[in-house]
Amino acid sequence: MVLSEKIQAQLDTLPNKTGCYLMKDQGGKVIYIGKAVNLRSRVRSYFHSAAQIDPKTFHLAQHIADIEWIVVASELEALILEMNLIKKHRPHYNVRLKDDKRYPYVKVHWADPFPKVTVTRRMEDDGSRYFGPYTSVWAVHKTLDVLRRIFPYLTCDRVITGQDERACLYFDIKLCTAPCIGKVDQTNYRQMIADLCDFLNGRTESIVSRLNIEMVQASADLRFEKAAAIRDQLEAIESIVERQRVVSTDYADSDVIAMARSEREACVQVFFIRSGKLIGREYFMMENTADTPDADVMAEFIKQYYDQAANVPPEVLLPHEVEEAQVIRQWLSKRRGDGGVEIKIPHRGQKRDLIKMAAENAAETLAALQAQWKADAHRQTEALAEIQEALKLPRAPERIECYDISNTQGTAAVGSMVVFERGVPNNKLYRRFNIKTVVGPDDFASMQEVLTRRFKRWQVAGEDGPIPGKKPDAAFSNLPDLVIVDGGRGQLSRAEVVFKEFDLTGKIPLAALAKQSEELFLPGQDRGILLPRSSQGLFLLQRIRDEAHRFAITAHRARRTRSGIASQLDEIPGIGPRRRRALLGTFGSIDGVRKATIEQLTAVRGITPPLAESIKTHLE
Repeated sequence: MVLSEKIQAQLDTLPNKTGCYLMKDQGGKVIYIGKAVNLRSRVRSYFHSAAQIDPKTFHLAQHIADIEWIVVASELEALILEMNLIKKHRPHYNVRLKDDKRYPYVKVHWADPFPKVTVTRRMEDDGSRYFGPYTSVWAVHKTLDVLRRIFPYLTCDRVITGQDERACLYFDIKLCTAPCIGKVDQTNYRQMIADLCDFLNGRTESIVSRLNIEMVQASADLRFEKAAAIRDQLEAIESIVERQRVVSTDYADSDVIAMARSEREACVQVFFIRSGKLIGREYFMMENTADTPDADVMAEFIKQYYDQAANVPPEVLLPHEVEEAQVIRQWLSKRRGDGGVEIKIPHRGQKRDLIKMAAENAAETLAALQAQWKADAHRQTEALAEIQEALKLPRAPERIECYDISNTQGTAAVGSMVVFERGVPNNKLYRRFNIKTVVGPDDFASMQEVLTRRFKRWQVAGEDGPIPGKKPDAAFSNLPDLVIVDGGRGQLSRAEVVFKEFDLTGKIPLAALAKQSEELFLPGQDRGILLPRSSQGLFLLQRIRDEAHRFAITAHRARRTRSGIASQLDEIPGIGPRRRRALLGTFGSIDGVRKATIEQLTAVRGITPPLAESIKTHLE
């Protein structure tokens, strides 16, 4: 391929050192991140004729407009830097975990005197103990519902002194041990939470043994109520433990990882083996895996998964060798901290059977997900077809735009625009409009302003084309197949005015969806349309309308908060927009301004000592 002078110059100056490289497109966006023991040879290899045979490499090379590199001291440092950069930039051409969101964890607040147990999506170095990640927050809450019946931990925000007059309802229904009234002391409460942690780690034998001793002792001391409570706890534990399958006779702790693939994605299954028992499993989807070897997909999964995992076992079982296994093992050992980590590829025996079982589960999970995706796609197609039929559209509406207005007594009014493509929301095309020309709570006029501004942006894009050097805004440069306004005939009539102004009448279908009866109003029709309550088309329209409403309210609340802050400062004589921005830029918030000293305030450009005194007086 023919290289630009810029790329050729960068390739000629690449160092023969270890590090990471970032490949960028014409707009400066990072599209691929990699690491290399030798940056010069690795990066140059992308442009060799042999590499161009691979479709993925060919497409990547076609889009590279700039290359940046970072030199590090070792291969391990390069691996860690690469993971952090991929997490930050999420490049298009890298194999990566599919979900953008953070995965949920069980968090045990161990640093607290009486630890609570919660669900979180962020691990912090705060002395807490974490378990996960899990793929389903619903499954995590269901697990905690079961655990709370065995280990009735605190869920309230009381300061525990043991001196409260009465406990809450949870004590009465046996979902709390009531340390608030001294029913359990700190030592015994923390022992229960330690048992819960051991249970989540698959360590149940010591818990059962100790509870049996405590039950016998309580019975001997004639504390029959206590003995009965322990008996119920033991039965609950054993009912769960007996469902945990013994899969290994060497009682080792290990994670078993296997994979199934489709054309574009890979489903990776992880079995958690603790003390020889299969205590749980999770599946994760990897995207952008087309034309990538299994070994590379598996290596990327291991790095990204264990970068998030709360615990790393001493043994990881894989179906085949992975690239850079030695440096990955070194990194996992460093993450584990307590002893090393072995990466093993078993070829026979129980461990090989576990790999096979994990692979079969991965294949079944992937097949089930693909069937679900097809069913969802069928429902979306059915919904769009029903909308087409109900509104007498020439074709199914591939792109639907919906608009809503949110305000409080006419203040901080915001209009929202949401875009659904083929029945699926495209968040990148959502836009919000701060209402500028309307005074007071006039939703009709606000809707007219929003639609006018939206189609004016389309008109400008069509007449003048995109600004040189800047990509056209896809939210405005393309016309929708259907426009929906949230409301009734009033909003519809204002929308018709805008359509007439931009000569769109009859060219773009228009409808209003009234929330009270879920009735659709169309231009020129006296009677509204009621879709069947079980209609997939109605479900989709409701979802689109509700999304526009949610987006508008979110924007309105944010604007109202900002205007509230601004108004407090604007009420102070001598504070205009420039000084207000300077104060908020220096102190971060109105609270920061309030706490600042006179000396700190006068250090801000434009704030004199008398004005600083005035600020303190007004805000305090």
